Amino acid sequence: MGLEVADVFRRFGPAYREAQAGHLSLGELRAMTAIETCRTAELGGHVEVCADCGLVRNSYNSCRNRHCPKCQAATAREWLEARQAELLPVRYFHTVFTLPEQLGAIAYQNKAVVYSLLFRAAAETLETIAADPRHLGARIGFTAVLHSWGQSLTHHPHLHCVIPGGGISPDGKWIHCRRNFFLPVRVLSRLFRRLFLSGLHAAFQAGTLSFFGTQQHLAEPKAFAAHLAPLREREWVVYSKAPFAGPEQVLAYLSRYTHRVAIANSRLLKMTGEGITFRWKDYRRRATDRKQVMTLAPAEFMRRFLLHVLPDRFHRIRYYGLFANGQRSANFERCRKLLALAVAAHKTAALTVPPDAPRPPWDPCVCPACGGRMMVTERIEGLRAAIRGHHPRRLDGL
Repeated sequence: MGLEVADVFRRFGPAYREAQAGHLSLGELRAMTAIETCRTAELGGHVEVCADCGLVRNSYNSCRNRHCPKCQAATAREWLEARQAELLPVRYFHTVFTLPEQLGAIAYQNKAVVYSLLFRAAAETLETIAADPRHLGARIGFTAVLHSWGQSLTHHPHLHCVIPGGGISPDGKWIHCRRNFFLPVRVLSRLFRRLFLSGLHAAFQAGTLSFFGTQQHLAEPKAFAAHLAPLREREWVVYSKAPFAGPEQVLAYLSRYTHRVAIANSRLLKMTGEGITFRWKDYRRRATDRKQVMTLAPAEFMRRFLLHVLPDRFHRIRYYGLFANGQRSANFERCRKLLALAVAAHKTAALTVPPDAPRPPWDPCVCPACGGRMMVTERIEGLRAAIRGHHPRRLDGL
């Protein structure tokens, strides 16, 4: 087993908690404890015996915390399996909405408010421009996924939107977009800027924003208005990537993005008392020079990791337009009929979980020695109660 984020928190977490006493949120403390105890005796588990060779091993429960790198592979596959029947046989597009760096501190201190506004402004932007007859002239549906990190673990809130290349027109017909073009990026950028800043100003007026530390002066209306003024003039980054080649590529992409955490264990290289070394990509460099290595002091590594702990019950994956909850199934059926494809043919032709979708590091039901079947023979009681708000899950339930 290679180096894990859990190893960092187990070794340096106690000192970090003590140094940051009173400054860590309950959610951050829960995430730390969950990661530290995931798949250890503290959460309990089961004794398993191979029916063929008699190998005995202890299988410990996973924490199921959504910020734990070890727990996301299984969750991602479960989510993908539920999404398989919802893909349409059309080209899919990928659009990214990014908040300007000047809003980063406000977003961090007001995660629930600002992240929700980011979802709302991006969704309204896409739906409004797509409905305009000058562009697509149709009602669309899409999936949006929030990421709050950059490759170096810095705070970088942005939204990934995966969108079928077309929609339903007002007269009930399916309209395809152009082959390699969905919606104009500059038009999206300017409407997104206006909607987000308008929503942020409304939140300020309603008193739902909080300001601390170096941002405390922004609680004054004049200072807040002055801070936003330059952002009304600059171009905001809305990036549209090349379309996916087909539904299988959409699933492969979603499998890597939907349940990702700030850093995967596979990127960690070395841990010493002086620092944590990991791989990252610098997208400001040429493609051939992007792969870099960075070392952060343990406290800084943990601080950056915890920047990305989400508020309780905050939904990081959301669905809009035709894909919104409530009418989603009916709308997918309608889209398939408009595309003149039978449901059975659609499932057979396009919908399989891709081979590179995240998987557990091993099959917990198979004996690692002989390939036989592992059988549960005894329950192991945990040394501590389950982490509040997270119910541990058996490893063989992955």
